[in-house]
Amino acid sequence: MQSGQAKWSASSMIAGAGGGLVASIATCPLDVVKTKLQAQRAIHGQTGYLGISATIKNVWRHDGLRGFYRGLGPTILGYLPTWAIYFAVYDGIKQRFGEMPLGAALTAQHDERLYPAAQPKGYQPVIREHPWSLHILSAMCAGASSTICTNPLWVIKTRFMTQSRDEVRYKHTLDAALTIYRTEGISAFYRGLLPSLMGITHVAVQFPLYEQLKIWAQADSDEPLTSRVILQCSAVAKMTASVVTYPHEVIRTRLQTQKRPLLDDFSSDGMIRKYPHNRGIVYTVQKLIRKEGWSGLYKGLSINLLRTVPNSAVTMLTYELLMRHLYQQRTR
Repeated sequence: MQSGQAKWSASSMIAGAGGGLVASIATCPLDVVKTKLQAQRAIHGQTGYLGISATIKNVWRHDGLRGFYRGLGPTILGYLPTWAIYFAVYDGIKQRFGEMPLGAALTAQHDERLYPAAQPKGYQPVIREHPWSLHILSAMCAGASSTICTNPLWVIKTRFMTQSRDEVRYKHTLDAALTIYRTEGISAFYRGLLPSLMGITHVAVQFPLYEQLKIWAQADSDEPLTSRVILQCSAVAKMTASVVTYPHEVIRTRLQTQKRPLLDDFSSDGMIRKYPHNRGIVYTVQKLIRKEGWSGLYKGLSINLLRTVPNSAVTMLTYELLMRHLYQQRTR
């Protein structure tokens, strides 16, 4: 039992990393545009991005094709462990309560059981009868684990993608990490962590809905789901979750792009001015709404949907196909 679960956990990590790699490369240009839209601030007298088309033209005019892949390195470094950790934890919890991993459930023999021994007064048999609660629990635990472990990489990625042409640019991922550490300290790598953790509500919507859509699609057939059906289920689940939970992404991006020096700044009169440390979630949200209105919480939503929906579809399809392949190799 333990050996089987360990093999499935390893398979989940491999398939999750593969899905993240393919998706990060395929959708990086959209990610760059989305991140720039999220990070722009409405400042009087300052020229900013006017929208999706203006952002795309600006990037192309100043940086060319390479500009659309700025931050690809940390994006790949972020997606690989993020999805590897996420799927390993997600499938691990599901297996603990007797469910097959994603991608393997519909290819496994029906007589293969992963159920642990039932406990006389335990919770395992109960939660198995409520798959929605199990999927929500699995998604939230997996989301929290992957977010905490990979937040520094997403801070670096966000800084890369939002650099202006007036500042000294990071040379590469390591240079960005060292520069941020020297100038802002270790805490900078966990800026935006709280809204990122709030973002586990996203996967708490996406993955249970995805699982349910697959069940409905599988209702009249014993054959594995086709690639087209998997893409459709993933797209619907991701779009729904994105619209419902999008504001946390804007808040997270704003916090991650705040640059707070280690040393106190000097004011114009030579007196030491303490840097304000109360720029947390509440302050950021209040300022954003006051200056940009409620619509500011949904800045970049359209390009985000154009990015995340195909990104999720590619990730889930790659993951499921890799899991099926690994399962077939395991049972030979």
